[in-house]
Formats: sequence, C-alpha cells, structure tokens
Amino acid sequence: MTKRFIAPFLFFLSLVTLPAILFANQHQDTVYTVRTVVLDAGHGGDKPGTNGAKSLEKDVVLQVVLKLGKAIEKEIPGVKVLYTRTTDIDVDLYKRIEFANRNRADLFISVHCNATPLRKRRNSKGKYYYAQDKTVRGTETFVSGFGRLGEQDAAIRENADILLEDNYEENYQGFDPNDPASYIVFSLMKNQYREQSINLASFMQDEYVKSGRVDRGVQEQSLAVLARAGMPAVLTEIGFLSNPNEETYMVSESGQAEIVKNMVNAIKSYKRHVER
Repeated sequence: MTKRFIAPFLFFLSLVTLPAILFANQHQDTVYTVRTVVLDAGHGGDKPGTNGAKSLEKDVVLQVVLKLGKAIEKEIPGVKVLYTRTTDIDVDLYKRIEFANRNRADLFISVHCNATPLRKRRNSKGKYYYAQDKTVRGTETFVSGFGRLGEQDAAIRENADILLEDNYEENYQGFDPNDPASYIVFSLMKNQYREQSINLASFMQDEYVKSGRVDRGVQEQSLAVLARAGMPAVLTEIGFLSNPNEETYMVSESGQAEIVKNMVNAIKSYKRHVER
C-alpha cells in the first residue's frame, strides 16, 4: 500500500474499530464484559403507575427488582448491581438513566407492569360506562425507538471523552470527539447499543415464553427513561395487573421467583453472547 493511501486507510480503520473499543467500558485492558447492571423499579412515591384489584405497580416492580438484584449478584459472579431506587420514592425519569450513565453501567433494565386502558362501553340499557379488558395478558420488552436516538449523543460523547482522556494523543491521533466527523463514530455506537438492547430484550422474551407466558414481543417506543442511555437498555413489562390471573401471579412469591429466574437467565445468555 502506498503512503498516499495509508493515512486515509488508517482513519477509516479507526472509524470501524473505535466504537468497539469505546463500547468496551472503562476497563481498556479487557474485552467488553458485563460488570455493572443498573436496575430500575418503575414509578414510586406519588406516582404509583398502574394498579390491579389488590396491588400497585410501584410496589410489585420494587419487590421484583430487589429480588432480581440479589439473584444476579449470587448467580453471576463479578457483576455489580446498582438500583435507581430501593424504597418507595419517585425518581425523575431522566435522573434514572443519568444515574446509569454516571456509574458507567453496562446494562440498564427498567421493570414495569402493564394494564389495559379504560374503554367507553354501553350496557344493555344504553348507558355508557368505562371498563378495562381484563382478558389481555402477556409480557413485552421495549427498546428505544429511532425517533429519540439523537438524545444519546450527549451520553455517548461524555463516555467517549472519559475513555479517551488518558491516552487520547497516544492512541487516537486524528480523532477529535468535538469534531463533526465524530458523529460517524457516535452513529456506529448508537447502532451497537440498539442491537445489543434488542438482543437482551429478545433473550428476556424467550425466557418468559419458556415459563408459559404469552409473548407480546420486542417493541420499539420513544420512552424517556431509555432515550439518553449510554449503554444497552431495555424496559420490560412483566405482565398485566388489569388481568386478575396475572396480578395474582405477579404478587405471589412463586410468580416473582419465576420472573426473576427468567430475567437472570436472559442476562446470562446476553452476557455469554457479548463476551464470546
């Protein structure tokens, strides 16, 4: 290869390889590993979320998240778990993901319960009333939709600056995080986060199905809690509180134990997938 083409080739190579290096978290002497998981129990405080006949979403998901955290640390050695809340308090949506970004999390998992909306109906006497469809059931897991990908730029830029600051001049000559060309890299990194988020979400849905749950699939949605994530991030709906059978399942010890097992197995599968 002539000198004329060496510099452009090296620059192109850096664009291809740098996202993988940055994505490998702050431990630059190792390949990418899942070391820190941030768990987010949805809602809390004066924002209870949805409700069933005998339970509130904020309480159910907090119970599941606390059990999930203990199970992760017990069954997946070397993984540290952090929580956006461990008590009945409300945490701003953006502060939840900022907490994950600030702690250099490798995964962000937000846990919620679902419910069907109230619908206007008419009885046999012609009078209107509002009621929920209590037959709908199943699990679904969300990843951030394309519409909010731009909100990741700040988190990715911050992480890139931190990762590069120690050996920026030595290892990455010609790459400036403040240069417009860096958006090529940011785009590649966002695609990586998106792909890995979908992988984790798919593993979760697969595990739910193994337990006999109805699969409502992996969904895209413009969710504020996921929009600014500087790492793979998902929001999983573990069932419908509006369905009496699913509510009974989700508030029971056996039901919560099975949901926790599903999610731990999904994280194990994801970890093997990204670390192979």
